[in-house]
Amino acid sequence: MKTRSFFLLLFGLSSWVVSTSFNSQPGNPDAIVGVWKTGEGTAMVRIYKNGEKYQGKIVWLKEPNDPETGKPKIDKNHPEEASRTRPILGLVNVWGFVAADKNVWEEGSIYDPKNGNTYSCTIKMTGPNSIDVRGFIGVSLIGRSDTWTRQVAK
Repeated sequence: MKTRSFFLLLFGLSSWVVSTSFNSQPGNPDAIVGVWKTGEGTAMVRIYKNGEKYQGKIVWLKEPNDPETGKPKIDKNHPEEASRTRPILGLVNVWGFVAADKNVWEEGSIYDPKNGNTYSCTIKMTGPNSIDVRGFIGVSLIGRSDTWTRQVAK
């Protein structure tokens, strides 16, 4: 019985060492690069590296034209009047992200053209083809998350 307990302890300890060393190694900071479809499926955002930071722009809209005007959608809800005529397609709406930890990008911002608000944001890769995008004001606990799905390989 002592031998069995010893082997179980040894196995548990070795599993913990392997797990700890694997989890402490940095992930691929460029893993976020690619085209991602939003949770609602109404837009796709291409995330790319810009210098040492990551940003993204809207590259596809399910409904690219405004139903009221029949023309391409514009950023009509932007708080600055001068920006209200810029097109939504091609708009940089996520920016400033730095790789903070394995599969986590922080210090970024996300702009929502539906309401014209900008939020602090973190992104966490939850799988090779899914990310959790969390926009918030002030504290991350008070905010909203959306799961985006990879559409195009890096």
